[in-house]
Amino acid sequence: MLSCAGADRLQQGMRQSYGKPYGTAARVSIGQVLMSVRTKEQFVPNALEACRRAKFKFPGRQVVCTSQYWGFTNIPRDEFLDQLESKKVVSAGSHVKRVRAKGKINETNAFAERATVCAA
Repeated sequence: MLSCAGADRLQQGMRQSYGKPYGTAARVSIGQVLMSVRTKEQFVPNALEACRRAKFKFPGRQVVCTSQYWGFTNIPRDEFLDQLESKKVVSAGSHVKRVRAKGKINETNAFAERATVCAA
């Protein structure tokens, strides 16, 4: 044990050594995404309001913004529906797969036919 001024802030010994965790923390960088929400167009105002209220629960200054991309993909919104109609992308759950014009012709046609069945 230290016996000088400020020693109580230097050592804590066995204090809170058992039981439940005292707290949790995450190391985040400036500009790092803390939360992302995917929703339908009609619920965007509700999602923005929910994120606005949630940002007060985090320390520091948080910014709520909307993405220019479709869902969690890297395809811009205005291009996504055009690519979906022209069968250049296929829905695969929470993401999409791009249809490439590579490989055998039979396999490429079969993949495009499966894309038509999934889109319907």
